[in-house]
Amino acid sequence: MRVLALVPAFNEEECIEATISSLVSTCPGVDYVIVNDGSSDDTRAICEGKRMNIVSLPVNTGLASGFRCGMKYAKRHGYDAVIQFDADGQHLPEYVLPMVKRLVETDADVVIASRYLDGTVRPSGARGAGSRLITWLIHVTTGATVTDPTSGMRIYGRRMIDMFSAPSSFDIAPEPDTIALVARKGGKVVEMQARMRERQGGESYLNLVNVLRYMSRTCLSIILFQFLR
Repeated sequence: MRVLALVPAFNEEECIEATISSLVSTCPGVDYVIVNDGSSDDTRAICEGKRMNIVSLPVNTGLASGFRCGMKYAKRHGYDAVIQFDADGQHLPEYVLPMVKRLVETDADVVIASRYLDGTVRPSGARGAGSRLITWLIHVTTGATVTDPTSGMRIYGRRMIDMFSAPSSFDIAPEPDTIALVARKGGKVVEMQARMRERQGGESYLNLVNVLRYMSRTCLSIILFQFLR
């Protein structure tokens, strides 16, 4: 099975070298591509200087279009699965191969690395409340239970590569509402327990205002647009 680690990166000069080094040393059989989303710092220069595999977009376009760019790369190069892997060091590479195994064993379309699957950790704060609400909405609208819908570490099978790389995928983003859409259309979404770290450098855009905006938009999309797509 040919697996591609898709690493979206925007202004990750503090983390990108260590992230890729750890990924390559832990998973030598997994290829990777960094999608540099118009970074204004030295992310591109670091990647090119270290001869990393990178695709650079001329301007910042956001996670959704950067992710679709990576999926088109995977489609054109014949990969069987794509794992979304954060550039900021939050995702641990030791979970990559177990997630590949889980994808194959369950014949899933999507496998999500869940921080909350075993119940030992519960989401907290505003993000936690929003996560629990999204979990409930996905269950109500699709019947599926996803304990960590906002987890960014997901592996996608070939059917999902086809979906995200299609010309009609302009309104499909790697977000919880798409997970709900996949489940509602009969796709198989499973989870696997995992641990994640704090960001290893740089700054997250998810302040309180952006968290509330993100959660509101996601919930509205699940409620309304799942039935219109």
